[in-house]
Amino acid sequence: MSAPYRVWHIPQIPMEAFHVEVPDLPTALIVWNALSDYDLFQFENRVKPDYSNASGIQEFAEGEWSDVDDYELQVIIASIEANS
Repeated sequence: MSAPYRVWHIPQIPMEAFHVEVPDLPTALIVWNALSDYDLFQFENRVKPDYSNASGIQEFAEGEWSDVDDYELQVIIASIEANS
């Protein structure tokens, strides 16, 4: 069985996404933020001649992957920040 969550990332559109499976939403947020920080570093240091990317978090339910609701992500983020 797959992990219950995964981060998808397209480093340069129109490439296909790659996926990183993770055990929970807090871990997904860490991976998602790390990829975002890396892309921002590349942008700020002009690593790529042009720039267009996309990413998100998905959960596996009822036999398929679907994007995690933005509200659910905001609740998890608020909870993490409150406990930090």
